[in-house]
Formats: sequence, structure tokens, C-alpha cells
Amino acid sequence: MQASDPPTCASVPDTGHSGNIAGMNGSLSKGRAKVPPARTGRLDSTDRRYEPFVRLVPAPVRRVASSWRWDAPDGGGSWDLHIEHVGAPTASVRMLLDHGAGGNAAAMWPYAAHLSRLGARVTVVDLPGYGRTIRVRRGRRSVSYGDWQQLLVDLVGREHDERPLVLVGASMGGALAVDTAAVTGLAKRVIATCLLDPTRPGIAAAIVRAPWIARLGLPLLQFARGPAANPRIPVRMLTPMSAISNDPGLSHAVLTDPCGGGGAMPVGWYRSFLEAGPAIPPEQYQGPPVVLLHPAEDRWTMPELSLDYLGRLHGKTRVVMLPGCGHFPLEEPGFQVLLDEVSDEMEQVLDDQRRGS
Repeated sequence: MQASDPPTCASVPDTGHSGNIAGMNGSLSKGRAKVPPARTGRLDSTDRRYEPFVRLVPAPVRRVASSWRWDAPDGGGSWDLHIEHVGAPTASVRMLLDHGAGGNAAAMWPYAAHLSRLGARVTVVDLPGYGRTIRVRRGRRSVSYGDWQQLLVDLVGREHDERPLVLVGASMGGALAVDTAAVTGLAKRVIATCLLDPTRPGIAAAIVRAPWIARLGLPLLQFARGPAANPRIPVRMLTPMSAISNDPGLSHAVLTDPCGGGGAMPVGWYRSFLEAGPAIPPEQYQGPPVVLLHPAEDRWTMPELSLDYLGRLHGKTRVVMLPGCGHFPLEEPGFQVLLDEVSDEMEQVLDDQRRGS
């Protein structure tokens, strides 16, 4: 049985050839694959829909879109990934910015623009199910959280060069950034606004929209396998998406974005997220330092949920609260704190490189 395709949020020309990216059953492969070059993508006004909710995006900021054909492991089909590169191609630091559930590259654009002005070449990808990324060849199954994990590992390997890499994750993207660092060994720093391990007791119940979903709905997800994994459920039905921001206008923009918080994901994706957990147990983490920049007024994921994860991580960590910020941390003064902290970490990474450490 072939998995059904998601609704198309955007049209990206299908002009490339399939890559050769091999996945491993139930695990992530860090081997680099031979892949075709990216193809030029396109942007329009919908890709700037989140600009009004953050301080003025600095101009000029270079923003280039492309498309990359990626084969999901284990019969997950082929995807044309929408990828954006923001900032100067010759920047001293490379940065991969990961979105979470209900996000996309358009939502990350204001962050990417400001982060690029700190001296980074920022890469953002629309993870399968969101944004302009589309499935171009059906597979035997629907998209899974494991696909997201493997895709980011493959993307980091594909774009690797001699410059230091900083991984930044917003919301669910924080744990994805830690996974990518742990598996690839190629990053010099991880910066996250949130760290969630839904396999921990009580975590899943704390992030859903209502208590009854945790009691009744989540246990039923274990049966979402095979054809039963394909039906799509709007993200806002399971999660408190209206709490994504403390700015009602921004929350409305997310909820009405058909390629973001207003979209839907296969029920099997939710099951895979709840079952997956970290790619490598936090206690066995051997990656770079992890910095948690948590919104101080987050009404969706309370700080203690992320602190539980951070406390289990082996290695150097630190935490900074972002004052005045909700889950989508664009409010001041926390947004400036975020930029300052990222700038400091980038300087430290460059200092380490100059010293050869």
C-alpha cells in the first residue's frame, strides 16, 4: 500500500534525478551520499508573511532558494526539499536553523535574516510535510519523525566544508539539532529554544492541547501503522498551537498558514515522534556544547520540560532565559538577548578555530 501524498503547498519544478541516500532500519546513518546539485527554487510574498511580527528585517540580506531531491530511507519515497540559504556565501560560520511542528522556512526567515547579520551563512530547510517541500515519488509509508532526523544528518553531510557549523533549533527543532550534532560529529555548537524528549514520563501529556488527548488519544496512536498511519490530522487538533506566541497576530498567522501551523500531518508521524526519542541517549551524548535559550513566558512548553532534557545531557551545557518571549521567541527584550547569546557563541567558536582547539 502506497502512502498518500500531502496537499501541495507550493509547486517546485520536478527537473532533477533521484539521489542515493541510504537509511538504516531504526537508526541514523552519518555517511555522506553522492547527490545531485540543488536546483533553483522560487520565493514570493507568502515567504515574507512573518516579517510584520519581528523588528524590521535588515536589508539587504541575501536569500536564495533551491530544491534538492532526497530519498527517504525504508521506503519513504522521494522528496523535493525546499532549501534556503540566507546571508553572505563567504560568511565565516555556517548555521543550520531547524524549525519544529507547525513551522517552515518562511517562519524561520526573520530569524535567519537577523542571524546572518551576525556573520553566519544560514541554511533553512522545509522539513517534509511543511512549507514548499513536496513529495515527488510515493513510498510504502507516510513521512515519519525519523525521516526528519535522517534528512538533517544528510543535509549537514552534504553541505560540510572547513567552516565551523552551528546548529540552531527552534521548538521541536532544538532536539533535532542535538540529534544532528550527536550523529554527525560535525557541529561546533548547538543552540536550542526548546528540548523535548516525548518518551519521558509526562512530557507528551504536557505538550498536547487538552488532558483528554493524553489519556485517550495518545494511546491510540500505537495502532497507527501501515495504512492506518496515512490519515492526516491538523496539528492544531492535537497541540495548543494558539499558544505558539503571546502575540495574537503572530499566532493567527501561524494558525492560518496552510504550509505551517494550519496544516496537517499523517497520524503515523505523530506516533513516530512520540516513540522515537533522542537519536543517542542524552547520557551518552558526545557532541559539542549545548546552549538552551528558553522563552521565559512560554505558554506551550514550560521551561522545566527542556531543563529535564538539558540536565541529562553529558557534556558542557548552559541555559539563558529570554525575557518577555513566548514559544515563538520574537518579542523584545528576549529577541535581542537571543541574538546577543548567539553572537557570543559564534565568537567563541571562531576563537576555538583560531586556536586550533
